[in-house]
Amino acid sequence: MLLNISYNRPKIKEQIDKEVGSPFKWLERIKLGGIGSGKLSINSSSIHIHNLLILDNNLNNCGIEIRPKGIIVSFRSLLETYALIIPYYKLKLYKGQSQVYSIYRDNYFIKVDVKEKRHHEFLKKILKHQNDFLQQTRIN
Repeated sequence: MLLNISYNRPKIKEQIDKEVGSPFKWLERIKLGGIGSGKLSINSSSIHIHNLLILDNNLNNCGIEIRPKGIIVSFRSLLETYALIIPYYKLKLYKGQSQVYSIYRDNYFIKVDVKEKRHHEFLKKILKHQNDFLQQTRIN
């Protein structure tokens, strides 16, 4: 689901928390070694996201946040902030070319250029969290 998260709206926050869980507590963030990716350059995207990105002339960057039950891919267009909310059971993460990762949810996708080792490691961390979460839900 693609949402405008520019403003503090309790209904949208509730919706996000329902989909991907509440943010990790401070101590959990430290134990995980961080939950944010930093800036990733957007290579290409689905038509819905592309239509938002072309509204301004800024560089197309995004950031990824890990949550207990999924991830949030956020980006800016004009003066608004948008988020693609992806629960782990709908997340598809592919490594196409050597430095391009594709992140899919249903009809939405974002392809990001990854040049630094720490970004590769972060995307591996997402796959590990997804695997752990799906294994845990199968057992229960």
